[in-house]
Amino acid sequence: MTLRLAFMGSPDFALPALAALIEAGHDIACVYSQPPRPAGRGKQERPTPVAAFAASRGLEVRTPKSLRSADAEAAFAALRLDAAIVVAYGLILPKPILEAPRLGCFNLHGSLLPRWRGAAPIQRAVMAGDAKTGVQVMRMEEGLDTGPVLATSETPIAADDTTGALYDRLAQIGASLLVDTLAKLERGETRETPQPQEGVTYAHKIAPAESRIDWAAPAREIDAKIRGLSPHPGAWFELNGVRIKALDSRLAAGVGAPGTALDDQLTVACGQGAVRLVRLQREGRAPLPAAEFLRGSPVPAGARLA
Repeated sequence: MTLRLAFMGSPDFALPALAALIEAGHDIACVYSQPPRPAGRGKQERPTPVAAFAASRGLEVRTPKSLRSADAEAAFAALRLDAAIVVAYGLILPKPILEAPRLGCFNLHGSLLPRWRGAAPIQRAVMAGDAKTGVQVMRMEEGLDTGPVLATSETPIAADDTTGALYDRLAQIGASLLVDTLAKLERGETRETPQPQEGVTYAHKIAPAESRIDWAAPAREIDAKIRGLSPHPGAWFELNGVRIKALDSRLAAGVGAPGTALDDQLTVACGQGAVRLVRLQREGRAPLPAAEFLRGSPVPAGARLA
């Protein structure tokens, strides 16, 4: 059954969901996204991925800086929506916005709530070494990711998963879950389950200071940080005074002073154990597999990474 929807999202994580809703035949009355921002070397303003995609499909796009004005609330109410769908939008929805659609506002969230409420759930799950994560469709309330859950789809976090790989997988899983949930919602077949009070954690935005690798930490923690911060912002270290991003790694055998290269293949000693760096990016250069990186920048056994 066709629903009249507003879609509210900004990054490419939201694109599969928007495309799936269009494919399912829903009436996308309007797309809301973050305002354009300067990007690239020329610092020219660019629309978000969602705004660009929506415009290419002939959809109305709105990019307000806030939804907390009477004009913004009236314009939203005038859409006469069945529901609003929020996927990584980036703006807080005030109460009049939440209450305007007939069925309500629903968020596709990239974690298993109440674990990792907030801005960076996928990164935090990988960095914490979680064994699994998932996506959930949640009815939105005024609190931060506190609403009841309508549907869940889980996926394991593999030992070689980066945030980038998990991000892409969850975006596809979430798109299918969202379409299925909306069909059930309109038929009255959904059940809303309140989130448990125990196990609440918050996925705060990644602070710049978190990105630097502390080689004195245990290898398991360093490996999780490297994969969790890949591809953005990238965990980094210094080699001969040059900043290098480590974009992928594996746990490895070896013991030595933290930050010491144990061989010439980028196996690095940590506070406990070792990691092997498998993908790197020199400052101002493209990412490279370790073998290619080493051809241009050899790292012999005994070298120190700071």
